Amino acid sequence: MEQDKITERRERVFLVLAGFFLCAMTMLNIIGITRFIQLGPLTLAVGVLPYPLTFLCTDLISELYGKARANFLVTVGLVLNFFILGTMWLANLIPSVDPSTQPPWQLIQLAEGVGLPNGDVISNQVELYTLLWATTSGAVFASMMAYIAAQYCDVFMFHFWKRLTKGKHLWLRNNGSTMISQCVDSFMVISVTFGAAFLAGSMSFGAMLTLMGSNYLFKLIVALLDTPFIYLGVHYLKSFLKLTDEEIYAHAG
Repeated sequence: MEQDKITERRERVFLVLAGFFLCAMTMLNIIGITRFIQLGPLTLAVGVLPYPLTFLCTDLISELYGKARANFLVTVGLVLNFFILGTMWLANLIPSVDPSTQPPWQLIQLAEGVGLPNGDVISNQVELYTLLWATTSGAVFASMMAYIAAQYCDVFMFHFWKRLTKGKHLWLRNNGSTMISQCVDSFMVISVTFGAAFLAGSMSFGAMLTLMGSNYLFKLIVALLDTPFIYLGVHYLKSFLKLTDEEIYAHAG
């Protein structure tokens, strides 16, 4: 009976961590590059703000539940990426109603010759969803490519450091895995998202480098700042979930 309660408690905590992971990942895809913000010297797409939380969640799951559980969650997130992109693609294919019957907020008046991240140039009146599709479809695809590389890299590097240090130095595997995976993520997501705009001449190479550097620096700072939180999380959850040192170290395999 007691073991059943512990099992249920462990599954509930996993569900919470997985929920935050998937929520942060989905927010990245939905709000994506719909707005750019200035955070001190950093220029960031607003969708980047919740994204570092995904690496904290996978690190906690890797530490407490093991590599297999972490990779499973990353795979579920990948499937959801395909679902988001597929739904948006299908919605873009279905013809909209007559413009005269659409609510006024569904049509936007733009200046002539506006370049979009997917390389298209639009002018005059455009449907809100068309604009949303143009600004997020490339970002979602880029997110998928970066996601595959960065998240699996994060899980692999976390357990590589865990085996190397024989389960010691949590700060090293937390920061070491995230620093490398965030570098991969920042480079890929910016280059794929804005690659078409760069080739079309509507974005300079310098602007792309600025976005890459800002994205990585922001994620690096957050990765360093979340170290106390992963220590607190592991310390509290280890007791709450009744996990022994032997069980946690066994997850390094």
